[in-house]
Amino acid sequence: MVEQDSVIPKPPPLPPMRRRFSKFSCVPEGTEDMWDKVFQEGFGADVYVLAISDGENIVARAHQFILSMASPVLENILKISKVKDGVKYLRIPGMPPEAIQIFIRFLYSSCYEESEMEEFVLHLLVLSHVYRASVLKKVCEQNLEKGLLTKANVVDVLQLSQLCDAPRLALVCQRMIIKDLRSFSATEAWKVMRYSNPEIEQALLEFIVDVDSKKQQRRKRSEESKVYIQLHQAMEALLHICNDGCRTIGPRDKALKPSPTPCNVPACKGLETLIRHFYDCKMRAPGGCIHCKRMWQLLELHSRMCDESECCKVPLCQHFKEKRKQQSKKQETKWKLLIRKVEAAKIANGLLLSFKCRN
Repeated sequence: MVEQDSVIPKPPPLPPMRRRFSKFSCVPEGTEDMWDKVFQEGFGADVYVLAISDGENIVARAHQFILSMASPVLENILKISKVKDGVKYLRIPGMPPEAIQIFIRFLYSSCYEESEMEEFVLHLLVLSHVYRASVLKKVCEQNLEKGLLTKANVVDVLQLSQLCDAPRLALVCQRMIIKDLRSFSATEAWKVMRYSNPEIEQALLEFIVDVDSKKQQRRKRSEESKVYIQLHQAMEALLHICNDGCRTIGPRDKALKPSPTPCNVPACKGLETLIRHFYDCKMRAPGGCIHCKRMWQLLELHSRMCDESECCKVPLCQHFKEKRKQQSKKQETKWKLLIRKVEAAKIANGLLLSFKCRN
């Protein structure tokens, strides 16, 4: 008999809706087309947008209330602009007419062509920053991060991101440059930046030093964490050997059963070797043999972490507890710090193992 679930076909996918930056807004394509048409036809326009390059050229006809709602900077400019022949004139200097037209169109419908964004992304980034069009600025940053940022323009984008208050974009540029600093530092763009913006080069070099320093710190912390985890495992192995016994080594009052299977306690084998050496060594006194010294330290560490009063089976546990009363505050502080780090490593290692088991 065929199961019912296998007979029922899967439902068709929902029609795509292009999400906008507003959390609770889904703008359908028809609405975008309508606003695009308002921009293209310019019906009832009361603002002429002029590009000032080789004279003044009208690049777009717009509506004051739309520009004012889209940009607080344009709102203030248009408020003080004088009306001439029934319209106001908005002059945008230093930008190609095509970039200005794309900018104004985006303020209407939030639309742009991919080829236009590729060609004028840097101009649009500047326009969006100057006129405080935050949505367009975010779109420009995302397009640069996702593919328009190249080796040819990354140095220029880095300088632009500093001027346009785009810290995330600046960080992306810095990381890209650091990966191949030698080749970037030989480019013409780098030489220009060194001359015009030496503080950016200095900040980039400081960033590299900071990254290297953090790598060293992480490496050091990782190595320290491994040591503390090993100490924790050694404490577990010591309790395992002294309480339960392990294959050929254990407490005197317990019969041992040699087994060919390896022990599940990670540090058991290494600690067994160290205990046997400690038992047979002729230089057992602290400070004589480096291996015996390590064993003395493990025994003292156990005594400080042990909660049992008199029934602990680990050798010399009670002896070290009595000896601790005679130690200085400085030595006591060092041991307490070591115990805290070992216990922290124990917790971190347990969380890591549980995470690996779940995955």
